[in-house]
Amino acid sequence: MKVALVGAGRNRNGIGEYIGKCFHQNGATVIAVLGTTEKTSRSASSALTRYGIDAHAYTDFKAMVERESPDTVVIASPAPTHYGYLIRSVDAGLHVFCEKPFIWHEGGNIQESLETIFNKAENKNLTIAMNTQWPFSLPYYEELCGPIDGRKIDTFFIRLSPTSVGKEMVVDSVPHALSILFHVFGNGEIINPDSELGEEEMTLQFHYCSQLKVCKVLIRLIRREFQPRDFSFGFNDKIVRRIIDLESYDIYFSHANRTLKLVDPLDLSVQDFIAAVRDHRKPLVGKTHIINNTNLLRQIYDSC
Repeated sequence: MKVALVGAGRNRNGIGEYIGKCFHQNGATVIAVLGTTEKTSRSASSALTRYGIDAHAYTDFKAMVERESPDTVVIASPAPTHYGYLIRSVDAGLHVFCEKPFIWHEGGNIQESLETIFNKAENKNLTIAMNTQWPFSLPYYEELCGPIDGRKIDTFFIRLSPTSVGKEMVVDSVPHALSILFHVFGNGEIINPDSELGEEEMTLQFHYCSQLKVCKVLIRLIRREFQPRDFSFGFNDKIVRRIIDLESYDIYFSHANRTLKLVDPLDLSVQDFIAAVRDHRKPLVGKTHIINNTNLLRQIYDSC
């Protein structure tokens, strides 16, 4: 797999550099990076060398694709740019691994935009996945808290610590919550959304209604600019807390005086995408998951 990386810079805590590292460590070849300026593109390329990645720097998407001939594009640029890069990628016949939120724009019909992307991708047998990695951590949650049975779950809580402020915290963080809910309950709808808004703290509440269950959801967003940022979640008051070892960057879950080391869920998300492309199967966070996530995110954002 030859990968071109759009948005590898670390401005505003971007994750592109780490996604590139994960692809490299899982056997893909990261051949190019695309930045908005020559300076940012060269800086992103230089940063990747610490992982043994030699990626050519570009500022023009078309030139990058024509000269490097990638088969996959990673989109980790700011959310408003995702749709344009998604369309250009599928038009070029490239598989796509896109950071959350999948697409985001204030106006226009998001459902229509989603249909355009996936119709184009399906016509060319392309794999499209979104990176909301926390569903990959659920086996570790179950090891600490017991099996997850969606039919017996009444409540879900999650706390996240985005670096953004105000309503943008919803865009940055809520896709993670919705992705976990989809993985456990399947397609769902939101009823009774409610919110308490602040510049650096928010509380969101709603009911997630699926064929399996109606689950009461509470999301706490508390801005934090630097690591370690608080992250915890759980069902029926069985809450795990993430711990990060800042020296080794090892990740752990803690619950009820027990601690369990995780394989980095970002790494597992990348592994699943690579396997989906290789085996011609659907990724875990694929079309149905993405459409549900994106539409519900819009509903929650608009209700705030």
